[in-house]
Amino acid sequence: MILLVRLEPVSGRPRGDQRWSTFLRNHAQAIVACDFFVAVTATFIYVFVVMHHSSRRLLHFNVTKHPTADWTLQQLRQTFGPDDAFRFLLHDRDSIFSEGLDRSIAAFGLRVLKSPPRSPKANALRERLIGTIRRECLDWLIPPSEHHLRLLLKTWAVHYNRSRPHMGLGSGIPDPPAPPSRPNIERGRHRLDAGACLRVKSILGGLHHEYDRARNCTFGGVHSVVRWNTRLRAARVRLIVASATADSWRQIM
Repeated sequence: MILLVRLEPVSGRPRGDQRWSTFLRNHAQAIVACDFFVAVTATFIYVFVVMHHSSRRLLHFNVTKHPTADWTLQQLRQTFGPDDAFRFLLHDRDSIFSEGLDRSIAAFGLRVLKSPPRSPKANALRERLIGTIRRECLDWLIPPSEHHLRLLLKTWAVHYNRSRPHMGLGSGIPDPPAPPSRPNIERGRHRLDAGACLRVKSILGGLHHEYDRARNCTFGGVHSVVRWNTRLRAARVRLIVASATADSWRQIM
């Protein structure tokens, strides 16, 4: 006869350890995550990314058709420096991350953390980064070669680190530039002073745009400068035309 006894958890008793999500949150400043994903070109190319958990910064990336443990180790050598304060490297259980590679990573002063099998949420920030690269870059562009793919990702990585806002950072950016002197704004109307302009920079042929305010308006060059008030008036005109067109179609129908 076998007697089964069910033990009910005692409420109010603290856990002897901490949850995985709590560990990631408490040590985010010291955690770096890396992974591979496949990009579709004329063939299939592997993209290797390394990111910092706390700042969401893309520390390093590279592409290859034939990823190996030695190649991955070389990418990690290029990522970490002697003055970095990272303590943990988080990766999945792919066969590329062999025991020899993990021992070499330990020589950098990093402790290897392996996510559980088939548990993408255990490294959710890395998965979100890969999804962002696909949705905001590779889903819209098909690079014909490995060299072209590397150039596209290089341009996008600068935009991601220096200009793209992140909800997890409170609409902040991973690598913010020095705060420039902002022009004064007129009270009540939210308009810039006379001579102030909105500077627009196209990224990846207009797939994304970066906006900055400037006091001195100079046309030409890489940046296209557009007056803020003129842009607002143009937007109002487009809205009025669209409304009038919609009303005309309703009358015809």
